[in-house]
Amino acid sequence: MTERASEQEKKHAISLLARKTVSISGVTQVESFDDRTVQLVTDCGELTLEGDGLQVGTLDIATGRVEVQGSVSGLFYSDGGTVKKGRRRLFG
Repeated sequence: MTERASEQEKKHAISLLARKTVSISGVTQVESFDDRTVQLVTDCGELTLEGDGLQVGTLDIATGRVEVQGSVSGLFYSDGGTVKKGRRRLFG
């Protein structure tokens, strides 16, 4: 399988609306969540959302969809291990 074919199989996408609503597809696991942090495992790696007043509105692991509302201040991908080690800032 080529790298391009492998990328096409991944169903991960993020939609951010006004930094208040985040829709994420390709979620395979929810690690943890509270009002300041949501930690997910996606088809493209570990993803952490940071902010204030975060609430998980939609949580459907069967379809891989998660929707989070609140004041989003950052999205980070992690290369494994702890979130702080090896994370790449998407924005924040």
